[in-house]
This record gives sequence, structure tokens and C-alpha cells, in this order.
Amino acid sequence: RVTLVQSGGGSVQSGGSLRLTCAASTHTFTSYSMAWFRQAPGKDREGVAGVDTDGATTYADFVKGRFTVSLDNAKNTAYLQMNSLEPEDTAMYYCAIDAYSLPRRPINEWTSRFFGYWGQGTQVTVSS
Repeated sequence: RVTLVQSGGGSVQSGGSLRLTCAASTHTFTSYSMAWFRQAPGKDREGVAGVDTDGATTYADFVKGRFTVSLDNAKNTAYLQMNSLEPEDTAMYYCAIDAYSLPRRPINEWTSRFFGYWGQGTQVTVSS
């Protein structure tokens, strides 16, 4: 069974940066797709970014140009570098992986059911 452990959340001011980390218990990122989701209070969980099994990346429009997802396969770790953060980015952020390719639909249609393994979540708070 794969476990994902997240770290790196916190509080920053608008315009600041944070890097989230998602460490896997096994060599998963070489053959699994992975994604970052977020969920703000009172809102549905939404896809933020993903890396497919071939290394192709996908980003939600609201983070394009600001967030970057990357993998370090040697460390079994995924990262989400978040720059130019805005108060609207405040949410609990989750990493997730699945043995299949990323969903063949727009990222705004991704839901939890497409990914079988989840991190515990990490809070990101951006103040204005």
C-alpha cells in the first residue's frame, strides 16, 4: 500500500511563495500519475495541477504561470511550487496518485474518485 506524506504549507502574505512537498513511501511517481487538489471552506475539492505517467503536466487556468508541479523520482517526492499567491489560493491542499493516467477530461472536471491514494492535506493561508 502506498502512503503519501505532505509538508510545506503555511501562512504567507499576498504575493508570497510556498513550496508543498508530497513524499511517497515507494517508487510510485515513475509509473503513477499524480495530482494536486485543493479545497477551500464550503467549496468542492478542485484540481490544481497534475503530472501524467509520461511526464506531461496539466494546470488549472487559475494557477497557470504561478504554480509549477515537479517530481524528484530519486526521492519519491513531488512538489508544488506556488508563486504570486493570492488570498483566493487559501485552501487545504492535497496530493494524490493513481496507477492510471490522468483523467481524460479537463482538469476542472477532475474529482476525488479518479485518484486512489491521497496525502493528509496541508493548509495554505494567504493574507491580503
